[in-house]
Amino acid sequence: MAKSYRVGAGTRAVNRVFTVMTRFGIGKGYRYILTVQGRKSGEPRSTPVDVMESDGRRWLVAAYGVTNWVHNTRAAGQVAISRGGRSENLRTVELGPAESVPVLRQYLREVPVTRAYFDVTQDSTDEEFAADSVLHPVFQLLPPA
Repeated sequence: MAKSYRVGAGTRAVNRVFTVMTRFGIGKGYRYILTVQGRKSGEPRSTPVDVMESDGRRWLVAAYGVTNWVHNTRAAGQVAISRGGRSENLRTVELGPAESVPVLRQYLREVPVTRAYFDVTQDSTDEEFAADSVLHPVFQLLPPA
């Protein structure tokens, strides 16, 4: 069974460190700061996220499950991502289970620290990945309309 994500003092401290590093462009190249409008407050909410890239396309992966940024992204349909002083406004489209499989496989390969939060491994079938995608939504990032 996958580990549950809990936001406590340790998680907040790590997120602050990653946020500062990412703002300066330090650390893994796939790490960005996601800013999305809060679905209840309407205020901008920011958190570090990992953006997967392949063949000129990009995706956000909810490695820790359906967290607040996922709910906010679903509601807003658009986000901003930033890294090293550069920022982009993008549309988001949530992928279906079958479309999510290759992105989730790539994510598990490239971001091993999050593997404990998944019920699948690299040896899992596509069907198992598709079933797990309900717990780990994937959003394609697209240019603004």
